[in-house]
Amino acid sequence: MYSLAELAVNLGLAYSGQADRVITGLAPLDSAGPDQLSFIADKKYLSQLAVTRAAAVILHPDYADQCPVASLPCTEPYVMFARASRLFDRSPETKPGIHPSAVVSPDSVVHASASVAAMAVIEAGAVIEEHVSIGAGVFVGSDSRVGKGSKIYPNAVLYHDVHLGESCVLHALAVLGSDGFGFAPGDAGWEKIYQLGGVRIGDRVEIGGGCTIDRGALEHTVIEDGVIIDNQVHIAHNCRIGKNTAIAACCGVAGSAKIGANCTFGGMCGVAGHIEICDNAHFTGRSMVTKSVSEPGSYSSGIPASPSREWRKNAVRFLQLESIYRRLVKLEKQ
Repeated sequence: MYSLAELAVNLGLAYSGQADRVITGLAPLDSAGPDQLSFIADKKYLSQLAVTRAAAVILHPDYADQCPVASLPCTEPYVMFARASRLFDRSPETKPGIHPSAVVSPDSVVHASASVAAMAVIEAGAVIEEHVSIGAGVFVGSDSRVGKGSKIYPNAVLYHDVHLGESCVLHALAVLGSDGFGFAPGDAGWEKIYQLGGVRIGDRVEIGGGCTIDRGALEHTVIEDGVIIDNQVHIAHNCRIGKNTAIAACCGVAGSAKIGANCTFGGMCGVAGHIEICDNAHFTGRSMVTKSVSEPGSYSSGIPASPSREWRKNAVRFLQLESIYRRLVKLEKQ
């Protein structure tokens, strides 16, 4: 709970309106009540701004004259909304200490300020730095490290030799350091290639629930600083993901792919193995990236949904493309 003036101080913004107006939470423009803060970052919502009942609105200065309630003008409303959300976060706080049911090796290092919840396992050689939160049922393997201020939610798994940087968030059921999909075909069947590398995660990385990041075969799999990964994403062995890249849900990145900084991937994208993607490349949902990308920009693939009858006709036409192409070449020669 903040007064409008206190909120402005916390966000480093000027404000208009009643200084002692009490604000208890956040809400969308069209449903915010008289004790809630909202925001507008896109002019297509100006009609909602005109009738909002919010206590105050974070907005661009260009829209301030159209705001019927108190306002907090800034040039990046969405970023400022993100900062405001932290002020109203009600996630339970963890307390330092090790739960009696946790299994912590005497050969590990757990900082006194860290929190280790029930049934967690910390193996020999692992290092848990200060102000780390280890959730219930988390497994931290030997010689792994969890950096200062990081939070790991219940039942996540860090295999051996996995380093998680500072101020990271690892959501429930994520798995870091599982074996890469390495097998050599032989006369007797598939021969397993033992995965000898580890996983190195930078600082301020957030990894969603149910994600899997494989360890490297010989060298490490690397996720650089500031990367954000949504739920149900798979990163295969020996990949490298550049700084501040964002990967939405259900994407898959095949082995040894190298992705640059500040890239974005919409949901269900696939990236082939052993390719390189430059910085600032952006892929819309369900794109299939089969070869290296050297130019920044936006890329798309996949077939949008259409009525089944139309789709079937187009599918038949697709199968006819080769014969149509040959006929066209023949006609051009004539």
